[in-house]
Amino acid sequence: MSRPIKLVLDCLDPTALGEFWSAALGYVVLGSVENYTLLAAEDTGAQLLLQKVAEPKAGKNRMHLDITCADVAGEVDRLEQLGARRAGEVEEHGTHWVVLRDPEGNEFCVCDGGEN
Repeated sequence: MSRPIKLVLDCLDPTALGEFWSAALGYVVLGSVENYTLLAAEDTGAQLLLQKVAEPKAGKNRMHLDITCADVAGEVDRLEQLGARRAGEVEEHGTHWVVLRDPEGNEFCVCDGGEN
């Protein structure tokens, strides 16, 4: 039996990072309370919970988000305008992606092959 999941991202400032991720993913901010900001996709209900933690990010993320799209360069430009920073570019197994960091340094990728 499959179960729906909610991804949780540790961060220093959930409200500020919520602004970035809601614009990056096209999610809506459902609300913030104390140490949490909850985002959701209106069409699928997928959720991203931003959770405040005291310690800053250290090292590479063990899990990250991939954003797939038809125009990687255009999407990377859009995300950089929102505050993302480029960390690398990879061409492997016939797929191209760009590694970015959100405003707090969390890695994520923009990959080709999607219609979004």
